[in-house]
Amino acid sequence: MMAAVFCGALSATTDILRTRPPKKGSNKSVRLWLEGEDMNKFDFRFAEEKDAALILQFIKELSAYEKMLDDVVATEELLKEWIFEKGKAEVIFALEDGEEVGFALFFHNFSTFLGRAGIYLEDLFVKPEHRGKGYGKGLLKKLAQIAVERGCGRLEWWCLDWNKPSIDFYLSLGAEPMEDWTTYRIAGDTLRKMAE
Repeated sequence: MMAAVFCGALSATTDILRTRPPKKGSNKSVRLWLEGEDMNKFDFRFAEEKDAALILQFIKELSAYEKMLDDVVATEELLKEWIFEKGKAEVIFALEDGEEVGFALFFHNFSTFLGRAGIYLEDLFVKPEHRGKGYGKGLLKKLAQIAVERGCGRLEWWCLDWNKPSIDFYLSLGAEPMEDWTTYRIAGDTLRKMAE
């Protein structure tokens, strides 16, 4: 699930301030407003290098759900290198009775307008048998707390346009589609050619 939560003016008492009502239509990116809630009923932990196989398992489960499993080229070795050795991303797990039932992979980006870093949520996934228990919302709230603690200005993610269950979930939280933005990407041979 490509993902973004906008956290402008975050504080300990108000996670995110609503600036305009949600619009219908595009679901390319969203802004999220969460009400303050008790997070004590959920356990979370940051991933360690020994979790590379578990992270890859979650990535593959997510990609299968998104009908993109054939696109996954990540390996345990690549995840160890880029997440843990180079420190380019972080992962938190949602736990149920000590078992990892959901994960969020995120990294820092930067807003020139805000003059500070933000958090970009690349993937959020809760195992199907554990959905409906609040783990997805809990992971988003945990990320909002991390953003606040680190002084970040934003928490952002994308969502595939066809992913109605996720879109409905985000909208139920007060998320707002970002209709004025289009994502562009250069990768593979195109990226190598541009680098010449």
